[in-house]
Amino acid sequence: MPSKSKAKGNRFERLIVDMTKAYFDFHIKVKRAWGSNGAAMGQHEEVDILIGEDFKIQAKCRKSIGQWMIPNENVDAQVIKGDREEP
Repeated sequence: MPSKSKAKGNRFERLIVDMTKAYFDFHIKVKRAWGSNGAAMGQHEEVDILIGEDFKIQAKCRKSIGQWMIPNENVDAQVIKGDREEP
């Protein structure tokens, strides 16, 4: 059984994928990296979601916001959500 924080991260990544698909009305490809590891998609390991062919997203879901908010240079955007908050 995965840890609670891993399960929370997986739920958050799926939420981002669902929100993105709804926004683009399913006209653009949105893919979540298997195991939250972009290497599974041929991308850097910090990439969690790939929108289209080249827009890379890193998803972070934490109880409190801190130093980790600095985006990784290998992604195009970072989506952040605090506990019980909207992304």
